[in-house]
Formats: sequence, C-alpha cells, structure tokens
Amino acid sequence: MASEVNRTITQSKSKTRVKKQRPIVLVGLMGAGKSTVGQKLAESLKIPFVDSDHTIEKEQKATVSEIFDKKGERYFRKLERQVISRYLQQAEPVVLATGGGAFIEPATRKLIKKKGRSVWLRAEFDTLLERVSRKKTRPLLEKGDKAAILKDLMEKRYPVYAQSDIVVDTTTGPHERVVEQIVTALKTYGTRKN
Repeated sequence: MASEVNRTITQSKSKTRVKKQRPIVLVGLMGAGKSTVGQKLAESLKIPFVDSDHTIEKEQKATVSEIFDKKGERYFRKLERQVISRYLQQAEPVVLATGGGAFIEPATRKLIKKKGRSVWLRAEFDTLLERVSRKKTRPLLEKGDKAAILKDLMEKRYPVYAQSDIVVDTTTGPHERVVEQIVTALKTYGTRKN
C-alpha cells in the first residue's frame, strides 16, 4: 500500500515537472504588458525571459519598424515564426513575450498551442491607448489615427487571442498581481490539461 502511494506521488511530481517545462508564451495587443509582466513572471518562476521582437531586432540589426518598412509585414511574420519556433524547441523552459500579431498567424498559433502554454494578457481599450501612446515604436499605429487603428486591431484580434490557454486581465496593476494571477492560472491549468 505504501509503495503504491509513493509511486503515485512520484508519478504526480514527474507529471508536474513536465508541465512546468513547457514554455509560457505571452500573447496580446501592444501595450498589454507582455514585456514588463513577462520579465517579472520569469523572475518569479526562476526561468529566462525572452522577447521575440528584441531577438529579431538583434539578429536583423534593425528595429521592427524598419523591417516592416523595408521588407514588409509578411517577411517580418516569417522571421517571427522562426524565432518563436526556436524558443519553443529549446530544452530549457522560458517565458516568451511575442509581438501583438504573432498569435494571429495560424501557423505560429498552431506551433504555440502545440509546444507552449499561451497566456493572453488582455486589457481594456483606454488602458491600451494610454500605454501605446507613450512610445513611437509601434509600426502598425504609425500610419494613421492610433485610436481607430487600435480599435480595429482589438475587434480583429481579440477573438483569436481568446483561443489562448489562459486569459489574465492587465487593465489594472500592479504587475506583481498580474504575475500572481498567471502563476495561479498555470497551476490550475496544469491540473486540467496535459
């Protein structure tokens, strides 16, 4: 009897370990907090944090905006999928912040769903608009009325983001609370699904 209990505990621990080893992939619109929350989440879980946009910029020696301008969105999405794929294939788990359009691409979304745990960082329109207005590094917002473009992106992308494994609202802070919600949701998710 005792050996059965020990075997069950050992099996349970090993299943938990495997579940924790899947990369955590943060998805959502620009301004949702993927980079900031991602760094804090990685610190909390004691695993590396990576940002697909930063990796692309470093490898291409160009900003996301420059890549969009010179080579187009299609080219950028291909690079993005390759970078995300690399991070999802590594042996060491990571917290991966993706660009706002990554999860929208069907091939990239399929890859994320197969190899990682997707977490949609959702925020309300006014919060997103206020956050993205602070930076000039958002290529999709630089070609017109930011509010109208952002609303359009929300309408198109929110139904796709809703396919994520976990949804956490980031409208109100602090970031530490959001991290706690993600960690709790990951534990709950791990008991519901492989």
